Amino acid sequence: MSRLTAAERDALPDSAFALPGRRYPIPDATHARDALARASEMLHRGDLTQQDYDTVVARAHAVLENE
Repeated sequence: MSRLTAAERDALPDSAFALPGRRYPIPDATHARDALARASEMLHRGDLTQQDYDTVVARAHAVLENE
């Protein structure tokens, strides 16, 4: 998996994150795939709402379609 340093993450615009609060960075296809996996895991654990999950899925798929 591609790793973001703290400086790289801080330099990303808010639009490079799937959720407000700079959660689930999706600057590229690798991170978008990881966001999908993590969001699914968090949804099944009860730590993510269905609405937030749907947002992550939509935003991640948009990134994947452009790659």
